[in-house]
Amino acid sequence: MTDADDELRMYRESVRRFIDTEFVPRQPHWRAQRAPDASDWLAAGRAGLLLPDVPQAWGGGGGGFAHARVVAEELARAGVAFGAGVQGMVAQYILHYGSEAQKQAWLPRMARGELVAAIAMTEPDAGSELGALRTRATLDGEHYRLRGSKTFITNGVRAGLVCLAARTRDDAPAPRALSMIVVETEGLAGYRAGAPLHKLGQHAQDTCELFFDDVRVPRANLLGSAEGRGLGQMMQQLPYERLLLAAAALAGADAALALTLQHARQRMLGDKSLFELQNTRFRLAECATALRVGRAFVDDCVRRRDAGELDAATAAMAKLWASERCGEVVDACVQLHGGYGYMEEYAVARMWADARVQRIYGGSSEVLKEIIAWSL
Repeated sequence: MTDADDELRMYRESVRRFIDTEFVPRQPHWRAQRAPDASDWLAAGRAGLLLPDVPQAWGGGGGGFAHARVVAEELARAGVAFGAGVQGMVAQYILHYGSEAQKQAWLPRMARGELVAAIAMTEPDAGSELGALRTRATLDGEHYRLRGSKTFITNGVRAGLVCLAARTRDDAPAPRALSMIVVETEGLAGYRAGAPLHKLGQHAQDTCELFFDDVRVPRANLLGSAEGRGLGQMMQQLPYERLLLAAAALAGADAALALTLQHARQRMLGDKSLFELQNTRFRLAECATALRVGRAFVDDCVRRRDAGELDAATAAMAKLWASERCGEVVDACVQLHGGYGYMEEYAVARMWADARVQRIYGGSSEVLKEIIAWSL
């Protein structure tokens, strides 16, 4: 191993130890209230799980994408739904398009877990079609007036900072109509976060609707030097999100496979274990092969990203492959558990429910296929 590999390995061990000892025992509590506590965010900040790939000058860990990938993988491995990835995505917008004042104001507090961030794109009538977004930001002197709503917002209930996609021009085509505006929510008149949404899976993850009723936000909170650059900013940053989601999907499926291997070797059917049945071995072999291929692909994508060579279509391929294989593998693992796999008390059942959204958020499989197809 190189020194960099040693450092990354030690970081993974530290992250895994923290998640297993601090977050895993708190999952029943998180699931009951459908969100982690503010104290959990502070603990994650102290442990170095937040913004590990942001430079130390702005409070981050000073690492690279590989460090953010470690956090995503270890959370997925442990079955912990926690919005550190979204926190990191918002940080990337601020890091790439924010002013020095914006970086200093928000990034250090985000790294410490004092400020929970959300990214608000999806609307009730506009999901994958970003050009159809209706939330308006109207300039009024030195402020924007925000009107609209967003839905399915991860970290929404706890969010003290919302990176909002809003329409700043009605007289321009979609590519020049949208802007990204950062909203500081504490004590903000007209802003409201809805109750946690009741989802099929990821019950511990804070997800809600956000409402903006004539909300006033300083004009200085615009990301970038001019209006109308939001769509381009989103297109540049979506590969980061999709690569993180791909890594997490494979790690979650890997955990389900390990659990199923253990079950297959212990579960007796008469005088034979489940693993001794050829069909079981073949199905597990297929799952292991699909995940090995996926990890090799994601590793290559990470190398491309570090070299500045990762394009949107390749990132879409990574997320498409990983999320589809994750669904197939976890479903096979439930099947191999038999009736036990359908019981909520068994971890594999929760894994299946948690994994289903992988093919929907961060770009549905259908949207990703469109991106890939148009690149051919």
